[in-house]
Amino acid sequence: MTTAMTTAATTDHGAVPGTDPGTVAFLERLRAHSQSYHSAHPFHLRMNEGTLSPAQIRGWVANRFYYQENIPRKDGAILSNCPDVEVRRRWIRRIIDHDGIAGEEGGIEAWLRLGEACGLTREEILDHRHLVPGVRFAVDAYVTFARTKPWVDAVASSLTELFAPDLMAERLAAFERRYTWIDPDGLAYFRARLEQAPRDSEHALEVVTAHCLTPEQQDRAVEALSFKCDVLWSMMDAIDQAHVE
Repeated sequence: MTTAMTTAATTDHGAVPGTDPGTVAFLERLRAHSQSYHSAHPFHLRMNEGTLSPAQIRGWVANRFYYQENIPRKDGAILSNCPDVEVRRRWIRRIIDHDGIAGEEGGIEAWLRLGEACGLTREEILDHRHLVPGVRFAVDAYVTFARTKPWVDAVASSLTELFAPDLMAERLAAFERRYTWIDPDGLAYFRARLEQAPRDSEHALEVVTAHCLTPEQQDRAVEALSFKCDVLWSMMDAIDQAHVE
């Protein structure tokens, strides 16, 4: 499938005349996982409502950092298994986005700044003293999935980014309105993801629709996305249970 066709097929979350019915059904199955995305988790709903305490926010930030710092490892695993040079050329941008390059701050540094804005020190974020076992287990499982599963399946697992822009916009608005004790400069990570997530999800969707043509391949892609939703939900469960007030 061409890029133009993929983009057209997904405009406004629907189909356009001329789109292959099988592809339309496949896209609908993928997008249906928005219902199990962690934006609907009770902890996240309370976050957006502004009812979390500073200690709960700090616990979430400290634990979520383990996920953030492992994203480049996950993407490196996908690159190592991917034989398509064109895919690799575009996918490597994800690692740069998180690790940064000379003169350009990455997402990991931006998340550390978020932690500092919330009252955490870099040392306590980096040494994982607040990391709960459930978060470590879920994130490690995701990295292992990317390393050991077919590379297209690993790409499909990243399609949670289809749902990320709405989450980021809601989260940024909630933090700006309801958690005014956090330095606004610490929210740069959320602002950056408003642009990065749509770009990344568009590319991943192009790859998946181009390579998942048989029912079996499409089933594996849907299962991979379901697995990733479970990873994110399990992380929220572990964080929620560890910070009950």
